[in-house]
Amino acid sequence: MSTREIERSDLIRRVLEKRLTQTKAATQLGLSVRQVKRLCQQFKADGLCGIVSRQRGRPSNRKLTAETKATVVALVRERYADFGPTLAHEKLVELHGIHVGRETVRGWLAEAGLWLTRAERTRRVHQPRHRRQCLGELVQIDGCDHEWFETRADRCTALVYVDDATGRLMELRFVVSESAFDYFAATQSYLSQHGKPVAFYSDKHGVFRVNKEGSSGRCAGVTQFGRALAALNIDIICANTPQAKGRVERMNKTLQDRLVKEMRLREISTMQAANAYAPEFMIDYNRRFARAPMNHHDAHRPVQSSEVLSEVFTWQEERTMTRNLVVHYQRRTYLIVPNQESLRFAGRRVCLYEAADGQVEIRCAGPTCCHIPCSTSNLWWLLVRS
Repeated sequence: MSTREIERSDLIRRVLEKRLTQTKAATQLGLSVRQVKRLCQQFKADGLCGIVSRQRGRPSNRKLTAETKATVVALVRERYADFGPTLAHEKLVELHGIHVGRETVRGWLAEAGLWLTRAERTRRVHQPRHRRQCLGELVQIDGCDHEWFETRADRCTALVYVDDATGRLMELRFVVSESAFDYFAATQSYLSQHGKPVAFYSDKHGVFRVNKEGSSGRCAGVTQFGRALAALNIDIICANTPQAKGRVERMNKTLQDRLVKEMRLREISTMQAANAYAPEFMIDYNRRFARAPMNHHDAHRPVQSSEVLSEVFTWQEERTMTRNLVVHYQRRTYLIVPNQESLRFAGRRVCLYEAADGQVEIRCAGPTCCHIPCSTSNLWWLLVRS
């Protein structure tokens, strides 16, 4: 018997013993007086068994048939094997007209082995990774979208660079959103101040990794940010899980607490003011929380004189110049100024360099024009016709 049935039997017994009226018993049980009379009669005839629900052990009148269950499982196995229960339930209703509860579908799929319940899933173990030995050996980078100015201004993104060996905050920049040009500017600032690290450690954002399967062609699956780092001999490593780059993830949480409050005290409410305050905050943060590396060698390498950062960190693409000295790019037509020198490059591959401000330069220096700096004699300013 259930607890409810035990309490009900006690009240019915008190009614039969004339210690409680049927009206008061009905009020306490939330039943009608007629139903209390029936319970009293059943208790007299069968004892406690008369109080037990007669539906116990019997199938529900609303139970779905075995044929419906078999149809649903067969459809999911045949057409929706990789669908979750919620999406599979939606497709069963929309495409097949089978109106079955979502949780019923979840239970049937789990019983058929097509879905693992939360209790059955193997918990992933993320063991800690040892810090790198030297400053600049590995720098974790990430973009954190947050209400940095609370209600004083619109939401924006902070680009965060953290050294893996020391936990130092190396670069902090506020931007509207994560984009290639924003990462270009932040990385160029980093390299100008600290030099070239051995590697950057990031997530699988589209700025760092081509996520479309089967990507090929001239870019060979390399993003513009990856091309710029390759030109500077800097590796880019994309983590498979957020836990793998946990140092910068934890840094984001710390900044969401400390930095937000510091900017509130200083009444900073614009990205320009926040970027101006960022160097001061980084100095104070590193003084408090940065630790000494296990090896005091600085793995940063100096930027070579041949590595012009303003040119490396541009959007670069190859095009073919027509015989009429025309180049098509981003739905625009670029007309090359005809002269004796430019005519020699008609029909050849050229490289377009687009800066953050939209200025476009076209250079031609042979098949490797995207990687070899060109002389000014091979650079033409263009007349643009949309």
